[in-house]
Amino acid sequence: MSSTQFDGDIDSFVSYLKSNRGLSANTLKAYRADLTACLHLFELRGVTDLNEITLDDLRSWMAVESRDHARSSMARKTVAVRGFFAWAYEHGVTNTDPAATLMTPSIPSTLPAVLTESQAEQLLDVAEHAVATNQYKDDGGAAAAPGSGKAAGKTADKSADTVNRNEAPARADKRDSARVVAESQRNAAILELLYATGIRVAELVSMDIVDVDFSNRTIKVTGKGNKQRVVPFGLPAQRALETWLEQGRPVLARTATDAAKSRATNALFLGARGGRIDQRIARDIVHRAAREAGVPDISPHALRHSAATHMLDGGADLREVQEMLGHSSLKTTQRYTHVSIEQLKNRYGQAFPRA
Repeated sequence: MSSTQFDGDIDSFVSYLKSNRGLSANTLKAYRADLTACLHLFELRGVTDLNEITLDDLRSWMAVESRDHARSSMARKTVAVRGFFAWAYEHGVTNTDPAATLMTPSIPSTLPAVLTESQAEQLLDVAEHAVATNQYKDDGGAAAAPGSGKAAGKTADKSADTVNRNEAPARADKRDSARVVAESQRNAAILELLYATGIRVAELVSMDIVDVDFSNRTIKVTGKGNKQRVVPFGLPAQRALETWLEQGRPVLARTATDAAKSRATNALFLGARGGRIDQRIARDIVHRAAREAGVPDISPHALRHSAATHMLDGGADLREVQEMLGHSSLKTTQRYTHVSIEQLKNRYGQAFPRA
């Protein structure tokens, strides 16, 4: 990220947002990047004082940025810039607010992509089958290990040196096999939990073991702005979580370095090296599972959309879904009713003879 002579003002603004608005770390990071890029452009044009920036300058900046960014990104950038100059004016950093009348680009209303209920079922079934298949292979490898039956007599005839040379690769293969089983158990638990609860991927990776209450079958989720909510989950997710925590997690935890172990002691989900899993890996897990299941390629957020839509299709109240998803506005949740209506119209067109 390029630095500018205005970095001090940006830092003060971000600190203000963090203290007064309760925005998430990801949002603050995005705002900082947006403001740095914007003010860096003006710096290249010879601006040395924020008071020199006019509304026309800001419109020119929007024209440049809109060439390479979608409207949704431009809307966020504009909100960041408007907020910055409003703060600067209110705190005496600038004499005027040039962004006061800067228009936010309108974002076309698009329906979220979702899986059908049967596709979601297929996705989770394939993940569950992968666990069973890998466990079977692991058990089969152990049963066929050298040293049983007739092979034992032949092995006894070998020298001690040969046996020792063969033992190390066998142990390594066993460890690799156990890791593959553990990762498939983790992946199944992640998919089940994402679909069962509709939580965001950022919320998933930040969860700790103590956030899961098996007695009530609920999880405590920390969402945007550090707002917490309690979300229920079903029996399939419970079984997948219990399998992961009892069997898979200890395997991956043993691979962690001391540094990673200290940072991920309480983490619900671990990566292959024993540290807390990150969002990129979680997204890859969902994309890969969709390919293996032969369903449309989806992201974790699309799985969230699917969960919301299927809950509404099943008769859930809109307010209940809003609470479960952690939406601050009911308007956001209402998008899913549109998806349900679209699906109803499609089914009507397919099934009704006079459609």
